[in-house]
Amino acid sequence: MKVADKHGRIIQAAIKVFARNGFFNSRIAEIAKEANVADGTIYLYFNNKYDILITIFEEEMGKIIASVKQELAKTDNPCQKLELFAFQHLSLVEKNKDLAEIIQVELRQSSKFMKEYRNRKFAEYLQIISSIVKEGQEKGIFRKDVMPGIFKRAFFGALDEMSRFWVLSPKKKYGVKTAAKQISSFFLDGILESTCPARSKKKKRGRKKKGSSK
Repeated sequence: MKVADKHGRIIQAAIKVFARNGFFNSRIAEIAKEANVADGTIYLYFNNKYDILITIFEEEMGKIIASVKQELAKTDNPCQKLELFAFQHLSLVEKNKDLAEIIQVELRQSSKFMKEYRNRKFAEYLQIISSIVKEGQEKGIFRKDVMPGIFKRAFFGALDEMSRFWVLSPKKKYGVKTAAKQISSFFLDGILESTCPARSKKKKRGRKKKGSSK
């Protein structure tokens, strides 16, 4: 078996085992069994469980970042980009619940990980939100007084809480598309300079319909 294949199998096996048992209750032997490799093979690629956890985060976040950037490249409208970002983030729970559980729950329970790991991938992920805000400001769509550094954490926080809720709940009350639209709409209404090009027609139709019902 090729080195890359074994590495990948161990990572995918670890995701399943960590999600099923929890990081602290999981053993290297269980990961090896899930990956169908010898226990000693794990140590040829990783030093310990923390090393596996960090690798999972870096590699999987790298894939998520690449996927998000690919989707955002399909439009030059900052408003649509925020909604696309929200949709892509929330879709993770549907596409890979095991990975979502590790990111939402297991990583946060590891004080060693949170204190010692310099989370460059997470910073890169948040920077995508900042770049959208700056683009909107340059185009005169978003308010100039909005601080991208504050906005990115607030926006991510809302998406993060919704994802965490879905991971910990037996079933979702809202669909991914609905939640993405709602959350992005709440934040867009707070930073728009005037009206977002992609939303102006919808807003006008909504006002007209409301007025005609009186």
